[in-house]
Amino acid sequence: MEHPTKSGSILADEEIVELYWRRDQQAIGETQRKYQGFLLSIAYNVLGDRSDSEECINDTYLDAWNGIPPARPAHLKAFLATIVRRRAVDLYKAKNRQKRLSSELTVSLSELEEIIPSKDDPFALQEYGELARILNEFVRGLSDRRMYVFMSRYYAARSVKDVAKLLRCSESTVHKEIASIKRGLKEKLEKEGYFYDRK
Repeated sequence: MEHPTKSGSILADEEIVELYWRRDQQAIGETQRKYQGFLLSIAYNVLGDRSDSEECINDTYLDAWNGIPPARPAHLKAFLATIVRRRAVDLYKAKNRQKRLSSELTVSLSELEEIIPSKDDPFALQEYGELARILNEFVRGLSDRRMYVFMSRYYAARSVKDVAKLLRCSESTVHKEIASIKRGLKEKLEKEGYFYDRK
C-alpha cells in the first residue's frame, strides 16, 4: 500500500524522477514512501528473509540514486523492480553457492526449465540474447491479465496462492492459466525456430 507524503499526497513518478535529476535527496525518501512495500515483496519472494530483503532495498535506493541521472526511466516502478530483483537474485546466489535452498524464485523458474535453458548451461549462454528478445515479444503480446500472471509468477516470484489471492480466483484457475501461457511460449519458440526441451 502506498503511503502519503507529509503534505498528504503521493508524488507522481515523474516528480520523483525529477527530484533525482536535481540531486535532491528527498527523492530517496519519496521512493521509499511510495514503493517500499512493493520492493520488499519482490525481494522477500526471492530471499525468504526480511533482513536480507531490507538490505537489497537499501542497495536498490542507492542504485537508483547513482543511476538517475543518466537514466531517466519512463516507468519508475518497473525500473526499481528490475534493480531489486537483480540485487535479490545476486544475494541469493552468493549466500547459497554451497547449498541449494528452495525459494519461490527457484520453484517458479523450475517450471520453465523444460522449454527455457538455465543460464548455468554454458551451451545456452550464447543464445540468451535471442531468447530475451523472443520472451519480451511474447510477454508484450499477452493480455493484461495473462501478462500480470506471468510477471507475478516468473518475475516477482510470487506463489500461485498469492497470485490467486491478488486476482480473486482459485489456485486451480491460476495453474490453468500458467499452463496455457507455457504452451503459448513453447509455440512461440517453435515458430521462431528455437525450442529447448530437457525431456
